[in-house]
Order: sequence, then structure tokens, then C-alpha cells
Amino acid sequence: MDWLAEYHLTGIVIGISTFIIIGLFHPIVIKAEYYWGTRCWWIFLILGIVGIVGSLFITDILISSLLGVFSFSSFWTIKEVFDQRKRVLKGWFPMNPKRKHEYE
Repeated sequence: MDWLAEYHLTGIVIGISTFIIIGLFHPIVIKAEYYWGTRCWWIFLILGIVGIVGSLFITDILISSLLGVFSFSSFWTIKEVFDQRKRVLKGWFPMNPKRKHEYE
């Protein structure tokens, strides 16, 4: 990965990867709320903490940066899971019929 630094591409790779990571979390939020409701928030908390710890111990700037983006995207997902529940209640997204009692 030295060629990334040699050609000054590290920032571009971090930017593109950040865009992809954030983009992947959108459908994850929708599916997580659909199947598990807001009970899954702690999974994203653990993922975020693990990402921060990993970012602190990895010396490679690219990997460390991407772990930081991943961890804070995980933390943001906690909020989004609760917001997704509100969007389901408004009828903007489908409700899981197996968990219909949780929306009442």
C-alpha cells in the first residue's frame, strides 16, 4: 500500500471508502429495525467500541482511518435505528408483521 502514499491517493481512497461505508449502513439500519426492532442497538455500540480500539492500535493511517469511520458510523446507526422505528410508524417503511405488537 506504499503506492497509495507515493501517488498521494490515500485521501481519495479514504473518501471513497467513507462514502461506501456510510452507504452500506443505510440498508443495514432498515433491515436491522425490520427484523430486530430497536433491541439491536447494543450490537452497533459493541461494533463501534471495537472499531475505536482497533483504530487506536493500528499504525497504518488508511486502515486506522477506515476503522474510525466504521466505528462512528456504527455509533450513528444507534440513533438511526430508533429514527427508523419512527419512520415505520409514519408508514414510510414496511412494518414487520411478526412484530406488529411492538408498534402499538
